[in-house]
Amino acid sequence: MSIQVGDKAPDFNLVTLTADGPQTTQLSDLTSKSNTVLLFVPMAFTGVCTQEFCSVTSELAVYENLNAQVVGISGDNPFAQQAWADKEGIGITLLSDYEHEATKAYGVAYESFLPEKNLIMGGVPKRSAFVVDQGGVVRYAEVNDSPGDLPDFEAIQACLKSL
Repeated sequence: MSIQVGDKAPDFNLVTLTADGPQTTQLSDLTSKSNTVLLFVPMAFTGVCTQEFCSVTSELAVYENLNAQVVGISGDNPFAQQAWADKEGIGITLLSDYEHEATKAYGVAYESFLPEKNLIMGGVPKRSAFVVDQGGVVRYAEVNDSPGDLPDFEAIQACLKSL
């Protein structure tokens, strides 16, 4: 079962690439600075995931004005994520959940990702969005079973406005 509104958000320790090399990031590090939007996506270099993160990148000022930061989480390794971000101009922080621990903790893992297309990979994150406030409480939760369905960004921004 996925995390629900009002739940304490599970903390995590995920890897991101920085100019200084790989660094670990905890959710508590993020929420100590501002409200945080967590966007789980199935995998790098795919059409809908690229569309989602490029769209969010183009609206980063909107999120900053709402006292929020946006991070993307996928099961890809951090080097693949960085290559993807460089190729597509993705400007949000990308966190590698290579072991799928955060994906499982948030209850958003596919048992088998797109078996009808022979992509039989367990643990791949469902396209999901969570807003976590500075107290570490989930204020918005959306989990999409179809990898082609984008989160409701208007609802996410409305939630952030209310915080």
